Amino acid sequence: MSSKQSLPSSFRDPSGFIFVEDGVIYRQINHCYRSEFERLIESGLYKRLTEEKLLLPHEEVAETSTIAGAGTVESEQEAPDSYKVIRPERVPFISYPYEWSFSQLKDAALLTLSIQKIAIEHGMTLKDASAFNVQFLRGKPIFIDTLSFTTYEEGLPWVAYKQFCQHFLAPLALMAHCDLRLHKLFRPFIDGIPLDLAVNILPKTTLIDLGLLTHIHMQAKFQQKYSKQEASSQLTDRKLSKTALLGIVESLEATVKGLRLKGQDSFWRNYYQEHNYSDAAFQAKKAAVEEYLEQVSPQTVWDLGANTGIFSRLASNRNIFTLSTDMDALVVEANYLKAKEDGDKNLLPLVVDLTAPAPAIGWANAERMSFGERGPADAALALALIHHLAIGNNVPLRSVADYMSTLTKNLIIEFVPKEDSQVRELLRMREDAFPDYHQESFERAFETRFVIRNKTRLGDSERTLYLMERSH
Repeated sequence: MSSKQSLPSSFRDPSGFIFVEDGVIYRQINHCYRSEFERLIESGLYKRLTEEKLLLPHEEVAETSTIAGAGTVESEQEAPDSYKVIRPERVPFISYPYEWSFSQLKDAALLTLSIQKIAIEHGMTLKDASAFNVQFLRGKPIFIDTLSFTTYEEGLPWVAYKQFCQHFLAPLALMAHCDLRLHKLFRPFIDGIPLDLAVNILPKTTLIDLGLLTHIHMQAKFQQKYSKQEASSQLTDRKLSKTALLGIVESLEATVKGLRLKGQDSFWRNYYQEHNYSDAAFQAKKAAVEEYLEQVSPQTVWDLGANTGIFSRLASNRNIFTLSTDMDALVVEANYLKAKEDGDKNLLPLVVDLTAPAPAIGWANAERMSFGERGPADAALALALIHHLAIGNNVPLRSVADYMSTLTKNLIIEFVPKEDSQVRELLRMREDAFPDYHQESFERAFETRFVIRNKTRLGDSERTLYLMERSH
C-alpha cells in the first residue's frame, strides 16, 4: 500500500502543494491555478525556462488519489481542489538561504530577476520572489516553484518586489557592506529581512549607492510612512507601464551585480597550505580517503568541516553528489566560486556550523527542515574536525559519535591526538581539562554507534584516518 504525506513547507500556497509518495516527490496543482498553469505551458514560458535550465522541469502523472489536507489521503472524487499532479525532477539536497555563501545568494537573486524578465516577455509575472524558491542543482541555481507564475496585467506593479528586496537585496547588502554572517538573519526572519532593520544596520555610505538608496532606504521609509493596508492601496492605485516595470527589474539587477565583498580574509583559507601536514602526510591522507570511498561506493557524501573543499572534490570528481560544509562563510564562498569556475556539477558548498546546525524553523517548527533531517548521507567525511568539536567546543566524544550516527551510514573520520600542533594550539590558552581525549577513548566512544572497518596512520603525522560503518 502506498504512503502519501504532504510537506509542511508548501502549506502557504492555495494554488497547490508538495507531497511525497513512497519516497517520490509530487506537486498537486489545485483548480484555482488551472488557468495560470495552462498559460504557463501554452505561452511557451515553461518550455523556454526549462530549456535554459532556469526552472525545474516536471512530468505530468496520472494519479488515482490525491492529498486533500494536512497529510490525509482522499480519492480524486473526494478532493475537488485537485486539477493535476506533476512530478518535478528531484533535487538531491534541499538547502536554505541562511546556509548559502554570498555568491550563492547573489546568483539566486540574478536567476530570479532573469526569470521575471522572461516571464514578462511571455505575458506572465512572478507572484513570489522568495529565496526559498531557489535550489542548487548540478552546480547552478534553479527555480523550483512551478506555481509562482501569474498572468501579467498592464499597469500593475510587481507584486513580489518587496519580497525580492527582503529576501535578496537586503541580505546581500548587509553581507557586502557589514558582515558575511548576517545572512543568518534569515533564520529569525523567515519571510525576509525587514527593510527598516536593514537600514538600521547598513552604514550611511550606502545612501550614495543609487540602487540601495532606491530599493532599500526609500522603500523602508515608504513602508514606515504607510500602514500595510495603505501601502497596498498606494501600490495598486499607481499605474506602472511594462517599460517602467522592466526598468525596475533591470535596476535591481544592476544593483545586485554591483554588490561586492569587502577585502576579507580567513585563517582557514590557507589551512592546508600553511599548517600541519607534510607533503607525504597530505598525500597519504588523500590516498586513504580515496581508498575508503572506493570501499563504500556511496551515492551521497557529506564533507563536514570541508574548508575550501579539497577533499570534497575527491568524491565529487567520482560523480558523487557531495555536500561540502564549513562554518566559515568566507571559505565556503571560495569553495563555491571554485566549483562554479570548474563547472563542478556534483559539489554543493554550504555554510554549516556543526556546533549549532540549522534547526527546524517556521510554522510549527516544521516549515524548514533541520540540517540532520535532510540526511542521512551514504557517507560522511569528518577530517581535521574531531579536536575542534571535542576540545574547541567541549563536546564529549560520545556525543559526537551519537550525532554523527544520525547524519551518515558510513563515516570517514580523522583522529587528531594531543601531540598534534593544531591541538596544542587549541590548548595553548586554556587548561587541559580533557583527560579522556586520546585514541583509545575515541575508539570506545565511536564503537557505541559504529563498527570500525579500517584505519590508516597518515604518513609521518600523528593522525589516524578511520573508516566506520553505523552499527544501528
